[in-house]
Amino acid sequence: MSMEFSIPNKAKKVTLLLIIIGAVFTLLGIALNYESHHFVTRLLSSGLVNAFFFFALGLGALFFLALQYATETGWYASVKRVIESIAGFLPYGMGILGITLLIITLMDGAHIYGWMDPDVIDPTNHHYDELIAGKTWYLSKGFFWIRTIIYFTVYYLFLNGFKKRSLEEDRIGGTELHFKNYKRGAMFLVFFAVFSSTSSWDWIMSIDVHWFSTLFGWYTFAGMWCTAMVVIVLTVIYLKKLGYLERVNDSHIHDIGKWIFATSFLWSYLFFSQYMLIWYANIGEEVSYYMMRVENFQALYFTMFVVNFAFPMLILMSRDSKRNTGILSLIGVIILCGHWTDVYIMITGGSLGANAHIGFMEVGMAILMAGIFIRVVLNNLTKAPLMPVNHPFLDESLHHEI
Repeated sequence: MSMEFSIPNKAKKVTLLLIIIGAVFTLLGIALNYESHHFVTRLLSSGLVNAFFFFALGLGALFFLALQYATETGWYASVKRVIESIAGFLPYGMGILGITLLIITLMDGAHIYGWMDPDVIDPTNHHYDELIAGKTWYLSKGFFWIRTIIYFTVYYLFLNGFKKRSLEEDRIGGTELHFKNYKRGAMFLVFFAVFSSTSSWDWIMSIDVHWFSTLFGWYTFAGMWCTAMVVIVLTVIYLKKLGYLERVNDSHIHDIGKWIFATSFLWSYLFFSQYMLIWYANIGEEVSYYMMRVENFQALYFTMFVVNFAFPMLILMSRDSKRNTGILSLIGVIILCGHWTDVYIMITGGSLGANAHIGFMEVGMAILMAGIFIRVVLNNLTKAPLMPVNHPFLDESLHHEI
């Protein structure tokens, strides 16, 4: 079979169905809740949850691509186009996330970003908050948007550069473009080391404006990396099922499975480290973050942790399970749901607290965004041959055995 991919009619119908079902559920949720006192905050919080989650899938794939370039990894070459196609969702993700953040900003934070309310930094107003006022050097609308635009611009430029050089490499070969990607990959990791933390502070941690954690950026990044690896393996398995990527073998799938296993442990370690240290110190202004989530989300919070930790640990421990496409697909979908729940709790725990609950609106937006995300990724896969032609490590990747 040719390595040129075309979207199957079934996939077109399924993605369209997901978009329609998602839109119907979202509208149903709006109709059922529009008279609620917290309706606007809930609607925009749900939008922020789904915008960030799917944006993070694209960004996680871009990070992993840059990591492979910077470390001159060989095994990944035969699945490089899959990674590039998932990273290619990033411009759409930035657009959706940017619009969501802009609407929230124009509504003075919409009770999501409390620091955007001008009343809290006005000493003459009874809503004045001295702690928030002391953070205005960093938490101001103008500086927030300067940082956000810088993040988006840097990510887009690196993504565009990687994609252009990848296609050019197919045409001319040699090692010059490879070494350029090697240098650009290392450069991206330097930017990402800073931006992955500061953007999570800006977009998520600042919702709980009185609270901060030095581990928060790493924690958010670990969830992003894990979910991106899940989407990569699910896409590879799907393409293999259709008859594409014939030269991708069990060892490649095993390697991606190991990344899912490892990043699940990384996320779990950071979850435990952040939680345990704050719980043990028992300082009032620190424990409030967890008290709010444990009390308001009850079983959902710890179920989310168990799902994201125990399932990968117990099921993906063995070598055979990381080569079994059925097991990887099932666990992958469970992990995606678990990490979506994590993002949901991170955002709505601060914006809605006890008023947060998952209903038609939240599920509808998730299904709608999933449909859009899958369709964009599939469309990206059609834009270049699935197997790169002149990658210096392609032969090593095609003979990869572990």
